[in-house]
Amino acid sequence: MTKPSHDNDVAFIKALAELLRENDLTELQVKRDYGEDDSLNVRVSRQFPAAPVVHAAPVAAAPAPAAAPAAAPAAAAPAAAVEDPAQHPGAVVSPMVGTAYTQAEPGTPPFVKPGDTVSEGQTILIIEAMKTMNHIPAPRAGKVARILIEDGAPVEFGAPLMIIE
Repeated sequence: MTKPSHDNDVAFIKALAELLRENDLTELQVKRDYGEDDSLNVRVSRQFPAAPVVHAAPVAAAPAPAAAPAAAPAAAAPAAAVEDPAQHPGAVVSPMVGTAYTQAEPGTPPFVKPGDTVSEGQTILIIEAMKTMNHIPAPRAGKVARILIEDGAPVEFGAPLMIIE
């Protein structure tokens, strides 16, 4: 059996992209077998643009009493909490859709915890996708500042997983 033409593969991929858009999916993976030792593996994914983060600035309506300056640092703390972790320069984002695990198996110590120092390439967590355990390496060396996901939590493509500073 001969392999269908390149034009047929392109049409197939375009149809998958349309299916992705019509059904509001983030990722689709298909393997098409043409015969023995001849197949086409296609993974189509998209990332939704992040919603803009809007920080409301306090509006001064009248001169504040002398105690107001002491309250200013407390007002700044909630604005910092609204910060989007995905925009942090040390954010490690998910390379795929799946279920994230912070430990190799239940009852074992986590791969990393906040405060740990990691080296580039060290496994920091696992994402299970399509019954395959994918080890996620640290993209850079540094200190784990925050872990943003729970063990066993579903994650989307591009979702922030942890912060390495």
